[in-house]
Amino acid sequence: MFGLEKPAGQQKPGRSGGFLNMASVGDFNVLSSSIPATKVELSVSCRNLLDRDTFSKSDPICVLYTQAIGNKEWREFGRTEVIDNTLNPDFVRKFIMDYFFEERENLRFDFYDVDSKSPNLSKHDFLGQMFCTLGEIVGSQGSRLEKSIVGIPGKKCGTVIVTAEELGCCRDSVLMQFCANKLDKKDFFGKSDPFLVFHRSNEDGSFTICHKTEVVKNTLNPVWQAFKISVRALCNGDYDRTIKVEVYDWDRDGSHDFIGEFTTSYRELSRGQSQFNVYEVINPKKKGKKKKYVNSGTVTLLSFLIETEVSFLDYIKGGTQINFTVAIDFTASNGNPSQPTSLHYMNPYQLNAYGMALKAVGEIIQDYDSDKMFPALGFGARLPPDGRVSHEFALNGNPQNPYCHGIDGVMEAYYRSLKSVQLYGPTNFAPVINHVARYAASVKDGSQYFVLLIITDGVISDMAQTKESIVNASKLPMSIIIVGVGPAEFDAMEELDGDVVRISSRGKFAERDIVQFVPFRDYIDRSGNHVLSMARLAKDVLAEIPEQFLSYMRVRGIKPSPAPPPYTPPIHVLQTQI
Repeated sequence: MFGLEKPAGQQKPGRSGGFLNMASVGDFNVLSSSIPATKVELSVSCRNLLDRDTFSKSDPICVLYTQAIGNKEWREFGRTEVIDNTLNPDFVRKFIMDYFFEERENLRFDFYDVDSKSPNLSKHDFLGQMFCTLGEIVGSQGSRLEKSIVGIPGKKCGTVIVTAEELGCCRDSVLMQFCANKLDKKDFFGKSDPFLVFHRSNEDGSFTICHKTEVVKNTLNPVWQAFKISVRALCNGDYDRTIKVEVYDWDRDGSHDFIGEFTTSYRELSRGQSQFNVYEVINPKKKGKKKKYVNSGTVTLLSFLIETEVSFLDYIKGGTQINFTVAIDFTASNGNPSQPTSLHYMNPYQLNAYGMALKAVGEIIQDYDSDKMFPALGFGARLPPDGRVSHEFALNGNPQNPYCHGIDGVMEAYYRSLKSVQLYGPTNFAPVINHVARYAASVKDGSQYFVLLIITDGVISDMAQTKESIVNASKLPMSIIIVGVGPAEFDAMEELDGDVVRISSRGKFAERDIVQFVPFRDYIDRSGNHVLSMARLAKDVLAEIPEQFLSYMRVRGIKPSPAPPPYTPPIHVLQTQI
């Protein structure tokens, strides 16, 4: 039917969480569960559409398509309503989409003039289309993208305006506290040691664990500490979705005893402390066996407080620009670029590993940089004419202006450099990190954030200096992504990543974790589908950037700038067909 829209909570397959729904309680790690993305609402308006009706104006509809990663197939996502008799529609029905910074979501908006009740689009007149990415809309000034409609040769098809708005429920967190009374006694010698486990329900009826309280020892009437959880994690922003809470008695050997369970929803919990939020804990097995069974105790909500957090998108909408710099390893260990065994081999038919990593990350980040000019640097080569070794040279040959236009410009400069410089060594990272840090140090007001992508084949030669550079850079608005290509051992890189042990230099620890390292070989798709390996790589290396970005803003107390006032399209009198 026309205008059928995907329900707001619908998840893409495979995104339910970082573990099986039946994960045992003992091995739950809150950090490993993937929280659903924030959601954005897209509003669509058009100006000066083609007029396809003879006696009146067109009756437009907008159909949105999304593209699956890796297989280029377009799938219909949803349709707006039809607006009669106008060339300047402001569609009322919105598209609600999951937003992941680290994924490239290709979109296609098709416009039709509706001539009958048929849902079959081939029965209606095509008015043109517009292609973009979700990141392009979000990254535009005020998250408002205006683009020409194309698709009918020789005709001006008008323009489309798409605005993105983050849904409010996605940035809320709640602070909740629970207590329990008269829980079943499970321990032979003492009372129970109870804790609660919260699960959100998924579209398919399964459950995903989303929070576990601490254990309160030796009591049947525990009061748990208040805890904070995002509304996204608790119910994916769907206030009526079932939340299942299980009560367990903790055992040292990990075989925790099930006391009972109850279900609720965000809407019920939001009533706060009241008779509605006292829950009977039911053990289905006991209930089935014992006729006189009443319950296994009660759990009571003591407090419920909603807190709204500023999000990554608030800063982007307020005009913060993300500046992207790339640094490429030109050391001799990569092998002679004219030989097929070289990591820098210029195969006319497919990208080498350097090209793939650069394109995968760059094509997503470029949507958040308005001028699309990217500094591109090389390190570890001898430069013409005199053969001096440089660890920070401009790929375009212009040290005063190392900027290249777009990711394609960076690729071009990279291929040109391979023909003119001599691969040499050693592998020093500190100079390129310090290069970006100099720029980042000059704008600490939150208006700009810098991301440096280093692509390297290997073993680092200036470890002490690099660690010092990273510790200094951790105070600045910047993040570093390192992609290791080739078969080398990358143990030193894991140390720089700082996920296990925070990096330090001369006794000083990094203020925050700003480095993300991944080996490219982990992402190579066995079937040879490079689009898929590039999408996987980008997803992993970029997933930490929004949180690193927010940690800088929080530490510095920087609030997002107010977004520009929303665009209000000129009002047109709507005429209805007679």
